[in-house]
Amino acid sequence: MARPLDHDKRVELLGRVVEYIGTHGLDDLTLRPLAAELGTSSRMLIYYFDSRENLIVQALTSQRPAFDEMFGDVRDSKQLEERLHQLWTAMTDGTDAVSSRILMQVIGIASIKSGVLADFARASVRALTDALAAAMARCGMDSTTAIIQATNVGAGFRGLLLDRFTTGDSERTDAAAAMLFHGHARLV
Repeated sequence: MARPLDHDKRVELLGRVVEYIGTHGLDDLTLRPLAAELGTSSRMLIYYFDSRENLIVQALTSQRPAFDEMFGDVRDSKQLEERLHQLWTAMTDGTDAVSSRILMQVIGIASIKSGVLADFARASVRALTDALAAAMARCGMDSTTAIIQATNVGAGFRGLLLDRFTTGDSERTDAAAAMLFHGHARLV
């Protein structure tokens, strides 16, 4: 009979996996070096997570911002702009910066390869788009325009994240993000 999963150990591993990937990247991630760093075996990682891809997805899921909560009470353009700034700060310099870097890698992989990682990337893009569109609709924008504007903001957000993580130019990308958020928030 199989041993039951130690859920506390699993949660601890997920956080440490994000740290490891944040330092080493996804491009050549294999389970043996990861397991060694975590003080476990690749066999145990498979036991807990089934596959390398599921491990990555579950680690990122444990770190993904709760977009519905973040934008769920937005009712006006000023609130929308403030929340976008808060999300930007969290994803560039705050608690979500490491997982945001990993998410950008996953989105890049998803653009050329299908599978669990691509499914996760699509779900992440959709989660932000839907949360923004709902907030924009509550601010008075019609639903068709809201989904298009939310798509624009989300795409701009991801593009600026890639720019920031690639160039390290925080001043320029912060200014560009502020312009993006202000411009779209004024439309609602």
